Amino acid sequence: MNSRTILWVDDQISELRSQILFLESKGYEVIGVSNGDDALEQLRNRRFDAILLDEMMPGRNGMETLQGIREIDGTVPVIMITKSEEEELMDRALGRRINDFLVKPVNPNQILLSLKKTLDETAILERQLSQDYLKVFQALSQERMEASTPEEWSSIHERMVDWEIKLSGLSDTSLVQSHREQVRDANANFGRFVEKNYRRWMQGEGRPPMSTDVLERWVAPHLRAGKKVFFFVIDCMRLDQWRQLVGFLEPMYRVQEDLYYSILPTATPFARNAIFSGMMPLEIARRHPQWWRGSAQEERSKNAFEAQLLGDQLKRIGLGKIAYKYFKTFNIEETELMAKQIPSLGDVPLVVGVINFLDILAHGRSTNELLMELAPDEVAFRSVMRSWFQHSALYELLRSLSEKKGNVVVITTDHGSVQVRKAAKVKAKREASTNVRYKYGDNLVVDEHAALIMKNPEEYGLPQDSPIQNYICAKEYHYFVYPTNFHEYERQYRGSFQHGGISMEEMIIPCCTLTVDE
Repeated sequence: MNSRTILWVDDQISELRSQILFLESKGYEVIGVSNGDDALEQLRNRRFDAILLDEMMPGRNGMETLQGIREIDGTVPVIMITKSEEEELMDRALGRRINDFLVKPVNPNQILLSLKKTLDETAILERQLSQDYLKVFQALSQERMEASTPEEWSSIHERMVDWEIKLSGLSDTSLVQSHREQVRDANANFGRFVEKNYRRWMQGEGRPPMSTDVLERWVAPHLRAGKKVFFFVIDCMRLDQWRQLVGFLEPMYRVQEDLYYSILPTATPFARNAIFSGMMPLEIARRHPQWWRGSAQEERSKNAFEAQLLGDQLKRIGLGKIAYKYFKTFNIEETELMAKQIPSLGDVPLVVGVINFLDILAHGRSTNELLMELAPDEVAFRSVMRSWFQHSALYELLRSLSEKKGNVVVITTDHGSVQVRKAAKVKAKREASTNVRYKYGDNLVVDEHAALIMKNPEEYGLPQDSPIQNYICAKEYHYFVYPTNFHEYERQYRGSFQHGGISMEEMIIPCCTLTVDE
């Protein structure tokens, strides 16, 4: 470690020689001055790594010197040393951004510890984090190779997300890269697991909680108990993105986080309709053909009847007398309007809101250079998500709802997304759907290593509009491109965030219950 230069400001600096020698023996270079004026002169002429500042000095005292320090250098760490333990003094010092506060008498080891915490804490934490991750790396590798149940895969995904967030701020990019390679390998294993088991799940065998279970499992019990429930679906939210929001909510609510599996394709027309209807798309199409827009050309309007599907599901599960209000927002203004209207719905037991922000951001990012710069990767995307939520009308609404005891808030999503990297050629007719992570149409042809090919869609709970119609869902980090103008579209979509396929990020998603104690 390079020598750190410390400025020590104390009117009795000559009496601190032994402590200065101790710090120098630990590798620090210490410049001592006896008053605030000399300290500021030193700071104007050279850079210091930290400043030890006595609070009680004749002439320019410690607080006045601190003000001068901040006018010259707003970032240099300052450790204040004082005889006073008055809270008002500490508040004033903290308000002027001191990094630590020591009360006399102090011994050399206290000062050394404070300097280490101030100057080396990040490096120390990084070393410890690296050591901890290396210990679990092999265990995670073994677990992903052996995982055979949805619950095991949920646990693996949750821990990998935790490590992704912990490691994302490390300066050691090699460790971050190793983890991302681990996630990529895990998604390859996960794709094979889903391909092997998904049709069995449709028959109820070993089935995890899925999109069709969300309302009955997490919303209905509170309605039956007479609670007022606010149910929000944030479109296209991954587990790691949710983890950026929960810190804002934990001071206001008791938060219970659960995970469930999105149905395939992991896309809004299928997964969100499954949430509101409690049925797979095949059953929706059979029971309510007027609410299911089947063709690829009608896909944008497939979610036009979510409120009706919700009402139908409430009737089927014995809650048909429950009044509800449904909102769907596509921009900031609509979300603000929803937030203003909801508090006035005092007599409505169930209030539902669909917030389309992340999905719009993910799609817009593919064609907007500014959005590409704002969210070039998963880390930046999480940051954008956090910033949006912190300043959103939704956050203010949740703050307001937390003030009434007994309220229940359920927050979930319909699917996640993944940053795609590998183009796969697909052959399809003009009438096929246009999505790049999943497609459906007549006689779709694609490399089976890149996609799950659903040759008999009804086995997957999906409607089949013609005898030769099939579906394909991309695995791992593939995306679909037609042979015509292949290289142009390969470049356009590479690195974009897409959904509809098979990955832990798209399929294993959160459903969180927020309660306020009565």
